[in-house]
Amino acid sequence: MPDFDRLNTDLVLIVDDVPDNLSVLHDALDEAGYTVLVATNGESALRRAAQSLPDVILLDALMPGMDGFEVARRLKTDFTTQHIPIVFMTGLTETEHVVAAFSAGGADYVTKPIRPQEVLARIAAHMQTARLTKQARMALDACGQATLAVRPRSGQIVWQTPLARKLMTDYLGGAEEQAPPALRSWLDETLRARQDGRDFPPLGISQGPRRLVVSVQEQTGEAEWLLMLREESDAAMLDALIAAFRLTGREAEVLYWVIKGKTSPDIGEILGTSPRTVNKHLEHVYAKLGVENRTAAASVALARLGRSGG
Repeated sequence: MPDFDRLNTDLVLIVDDVPDNLSVLHDALDEAGYTVLVATNGESALRRAAQSLPDVILLDALMPGMDGFEVARRLKTDFTTQHIPIVFMTGLTETEHVVAAFSAGGADYVTKPIRPQEVLARIAAHMQTARLTKQARMALDACGQATLAVRPRSGQIVWQTPLARKLMTDYLGGAEEQAPPALRSWLDETLRARQDGRDFPPLGISQGPRRLVVSVQEQTGEAEWLLMLREESDAAMLDALIAAFRLTGREAEVLYWVIKGKTSPDIGEILGTSPRTVNKHLEHVYAKLGVENRTAAASVALARLGRSGG
């Protein structure tokens, strides 16, 4: 898996099949304080990019075998590398080639013969954006977001935050490279549903009073999906209701079971009290939520919490 701990090093990957170009660019970037990696063909460029996650890629447009345009397209269809700015190097200044560079995902271009000072200026211009993107990804880890990127067709896990890794371990036995069977089966069903123009419900996995809910947060084409993992529990929802509406513990319990569709006699039996007492608690709940009936109370609560009560 890629290393997301590197934050303060400005890393540039140079991709060129001409050794003299590599040498000149490497020396100029190194002297300017950048950490430099090099690749001499498209395949090695893709491997280096996925392994090291450079901040900027300086990419030769024309190379034997896989050219720079194809390298860029592949980088941009991979969730792991799609955020990296690509600066094309080309001796082709015709409009069609400039358009091809941007169409392939390039952020900028420089023309050959290479002028190191111009390259340094272009790299610096894109480095700030690269730093912000890197910090945003790190922030997902730091603030405890449970997110992972997966390729739905193959089940390959491309990237996951530490909290996602923990939840995967707790509920599915853990997975570093491939989605476990339950997740893979859900991915297959969801993919088929989307191809048919249908919605498919989130994946729910229960474990005692706790439940893991997995949903598609964002779809970056068919290549990768960004999944959000959320852990639910009775206790967590009760705490959320108390905090959101300043309810007492018993009022929160009554509202919780109203959200679940239970009647007052049902709630009384669950809580070990009379339906009349349940209704008295409900009157207080209605007043605090500013509603007049249980349907409205459930609707307001669900809207505030932003989750389903199923």
